[in-house]
Amino acid sequence: MDEVKYPVLTEKTIRLLEKNQYTFNVNQKSTKTQIKKWIESFFNVKVKAINSHIPPEKKKRIGPIIGHTVRYKRMIITLQPGYSIPLFSNK
Repeated sequence: MDEVKYPVLTEKTIRLLEKNQYTFNVNQKSTKTQIKKWIESFFNVKVKAINSHIPPEKKKRIGPIIGHTVRYKRMIITLQPGYSIPLFSNK
């Protein structure tokens, strides 16, 4: 579970759900094959393709100190037809 941090839910990623594509923030050192194996075993689905990118850093300012946001890698996972990942529990 250390590989995948959390799912990303924005307007764009919600639109991608219609195309059976799910977006997750993952550890920056993770590879596509590691994430594919983890997603397939944890959610019991078949992965068709994975796209990844590292968004640029954003500057954060706290008083006189200028820092940066935490770096992460974002993976867009396309599942084969007939499979889905439940992002929300039914409780």
